[in-house]
Amino acid sequence: MKNIKGRKLVNFGGNSLALIAIVSLITLGIASESSASSPAGGSAAVQTVSTGMPGASEVKIDNFVFNPAVVTVKAGTQVTWINKDDIPHTVDSTDGKFKSNALDTEDKFQFSFTTPGEYPFFCRMHPKMTGKIIVQP
Repeated sequence: MKNIKGRKLVNFGGNSLALIAIVSLITLGIASESSASSPAGGSAAVQTVSTGMPGASEVKIDNFVFNPAVVTVKAGTQVTWINKDDIPHTVDSTDGKFKSNALDTEDKFQFSFTTPGEYPFFCRMHPKMTGKIIVQP
């Protein structure tokens, strides 16, 4: 090992491939941990899903999280929320454009987005559960 400015360096014996592999694994581990804290204390991946054309998109409700939390769709797309959790949840837009009944396990709520814009939503029973639909022209 060499000591440069008080730091010890590991000698890989000229095997730069081993060093590249280790750095890659570390980078992948850091990249895969990009997450947001969920209201229940767990974490959920923050993921944006884009659908290229009008059709359908799906948001799962599980472990007190909307997944994906942000969905980007084209105008004319129908979005379906499916409750995969053991307790009821709702899907309510913050501006009152849509509002579901309480969804039991495996219940679905659907809404067609025809006007471009951003549509934040939340669970009425668990207000810290939030998400957003982004509708593009």
